[in-house]
Amino acid sequence: MLRLLTLLVLLLAAPALAQAPDPYGQLAGDGYAEIEAGVAGLAASGDPRADAILAALADGRLLVGPDKTLLIRQGNAVVDARTGSPAADGSDLKPVRANNRVRRAIEAARGQLDLASPDPAKRRAATDAVFKARDAAALAALDAALARETQAGIRRALTEARAAVLLAKPGTAEADRIAAISALQARGDGDAMGILRGLAADPSEAVRAAAGRGVAAIETRLAILGALQNVWYGISLGSVLLLAAIGLAITFGVMGVINMAHGEMVMLGAYTTYGVQELIRTKAPALFGWSLAISIPCAFLVAGLMGVLIERFIIRFLYGRPLETLLATFGVSLALQQGVRSLFGPTNREVGAPAFMSGAFDFYGLSITWGRLWIIVFALAVFLGLLFVLRRTSFGLKTRAVTQNRRMAAAMGIRTPYVDALTFGLGSGIAGIAGVALSQIDNVSPNLGQGYIIDSFLVVVFGGVGNLWGTLVAALTLGVVNKLAEPYIGAVLAKIGLLIFIILFIQKRPRGLFALKGRAVES
Repeated sequence: MLRLLTLLVLLLAAPALAQAPDPYGQLAGDGYAEIEAGVAGLAASGDPRADAILAALADGRLLVGPDKTLLIRQGNAVVDARTGSPAADGSDLKPVRANNRVRRAIEAARGQLDLASPDPAKRRAATDAVFKARDAAALAALDAALARETQAGIRRALTEARAAVLLAKPGTAEADRIAAISALQARGDGDAMGILRGLAADPSEAVRAAAGRGVAAIETRLAILGALQNVWYGISLGSVLLLAAIGLAITFGVMGVINMAHGEMVMLGAYTTYGVQELIRTKAPALFGWSLAISIPCAFLVAGLMGVLIERFIIRFLYGRPLETLLATFGVSLALQQGVRSLFGPTNREVGAPAFMSGAFDFYGLSITWGRLWIIVFALAVFLGLLFVLRRTSFGLKTRAVTQNRRMAAAMGIRTPYVDALTFGLGSGIAGIAGVALSQIDNVSPNLGQGYIIDSFLVVVFGGVGNLWGTLVAALTLGVVNKLAEPYIGAVLAKIGLLIFIILFIQKRPRGLFALKGRAVES
């Protein structure tokens, strides 16, 4: 009797067992639909070789023999797809075919497999892929991944991907759809808003209302993030203006010289960086990561020496004659541009970025590039270093004395021509340092400095001639206001508006935001 019952159970189970599809057999089939089903079945089977087989199918290396045996080509060898053991290479092997639907199925299946990867980066990438695909077949894999995930960030991404799948899956209960809408609203990016907007025609009034509230909340969040992103861009632009203008603030404040060649000091610093990197590339490639650090003192010396030469041989003969000084320095700027053009050529030169300045990261929805961040830090470091020199050194004391009252400083025994030369060299050297930073975000060409000279004068005049704190505030203010205005009126009109504002401002405050106190009237 027991034998009869056993035989009866086996006979009843035999059709069900026969109906269980074999993913390997399906992959060896002739139709695309069958191959696609095999891809899904292999991903759901838990086979440890599934990812290798799917990768081979995606690359065209999965072969099928006359007896429907699946093989994988690895270089010049062929291995069995099921076991990974070496197999004989036959001439009658054919690649398993794949169309666009099969390729999409492979991508989704590999994404599901990566959800169980021990590598957190792979799990996060797979979660993002499932979110974009919104394939209902991945729901079981998402639930399993959520059950074992321990990292909070990946768990949140898995929850969002599951919500996207539930909203795309027909027949999802209304309560589950509303909960999924809340999860996507918490995500708060453009992709989530696109999914929620797609629910505008949902038959459920409660789902439509929840989706509408979610879209409104995301739009508000994105508007705030957009404004904050523009503020960040403005701070970044302000740091560039600070680097370009801070040297000019010193020379203009001490000597009252309108130095139209100041932009060319920036250009010399950028070309010095290019020269240092070329030398390191040919002589010591291992030091390339330190190329910018090596370029900083070199650019300061090159631009500073050029500044001293300009002051000693040209400007010293033109004090008290502002128009002639302006024309002379403008001629110097043209000569320097042509000299660099003859030496390096008119085309742009490439300056590489070290590894620590490459890439970007996300900060609560804001995209922060490492290069811009380091330039802001560098600009503040240069500002604080210059502030220390002017406040805490003997040279700084003499410079401030000449700035406030040149005649009284000369009467007290300060060699004002000596201070003038060193101050001009210091301002030019700082401009050269600015060129090091600008080489990372702008084209290194003979015309590099021309794009910053006018803005530098605007910063100096707006902040207060000779006042470093005024230069800092003015640079950041102009940078932020410019970037906030650009989305509404355009870049050109934003610059024109700032120029008009500064012209009107100096009519009321001719000495700028922070005028130096105790300065003698010498004009």
